[in-house]
This record gives sequence, structure tokens and C-alpha cells, in this order.
Amino acid sequence: MESKARLLGHSVHQILVPIPLGLFVMATGCDVVVMAGWAPGLANVAFYNLFVGVGGALAAALFGTIDWTAIPRQSRAGRIGLIHGLGNLVVVALFAVSVISRWDTPGHAPTTIGFVLEVLAFVLLLLTSWLGGELVVRLGVGVDDHANVNAPSSLGLRRFASKKIDP
Repeated sequence: MESKARLLGHSVHQILVPIPLGLFVMATGCDVVVMAGWAPGLANVAFYNLFVGVGGALAAALFGTIDWTAIPRQSRAGRIGLIHGLGNLVVVALFAVSVISRWDTPGHAPTTIGFVLEVLAFVLLLLTSWLGGELVVRLGVGVDDHANVNAPSSLGLRRFASKKIDP
């Protein structure tokens, strides 16, 4: 099933998703280091990663919702997409609360409750990311209807298309 929101032939949701994922992973890693008592300056790095990650996740969610509305409701993909989307809303809310909890702390240091929520969000993010992979890899959601190992470039550039390989 092709994505309904595409840019240059690719799903906008799938283009945007790695940005907040990377920011959330980096932020959580930095905060683990900070909470262990090392490199307190990384708290500021984590704060801004979380702040930008929340914004990026909301942008990705908009395009993910557009794609989800095209999935048949009674299908397995529809059910997984709903759990994936709602789970990610919880993830973003938890990360947002973590950002708010440290807004006025010196050096944007994590609070204990903010750190606990951040780690919880990270663990939930692992599950919702796996569900997103299930949607794309197993169920073909957001994949071009004409995808195959010899499909031409999504940009229509023949010089980048591979030669056909006979079986």
C-alpha cells in the first residue's frame, strides 16, 4: 500500500521518523551518563535533543496519521497502525513532560521524575518502533505498489536504475 503523503516518491512519514528517533536515543543516552554522575554538561545536549525531538515526532505523526487513514480499519495493519500511533503519542507526551520538568533547572539537568519518564518513554519507543517496522516490512504499508528489486528510481532517473537481472 503506497503512502498517501509522499515527497519525491517516498513516504514523508518514513523520511521524518529517523529524526526524532535519533534525537530521543541521543537524549536518553546523554541523560544516563548525566544521572551516573559523569559529564553534567550533557544535560543541556539532552534537553535540546528532547525539545527538537518532540517537535519532529509531532511532524512525523501528522504524516503517519494521513497514511493510517488510508488503511482498511478491519485489517491487521489498521489495528497495528492504531496501536503504533497511540503508543507514539504516549511516547511523545512522556518525552514532553520530561522536557517541561527540566525547563528551569540549572543547565537543564534532568529531574528524577523527568528521567524516569524519559526512560519509560524510551522503552515504549522500542515497542512502537518495532510495530512501525512490522507495518512497513511485514505488511507493506507505505511501500510503493510497484516495488521490486528492479524497480526504476522514484525520481524517474533511468541512469540510476539497475540492469535487469535474469533469474
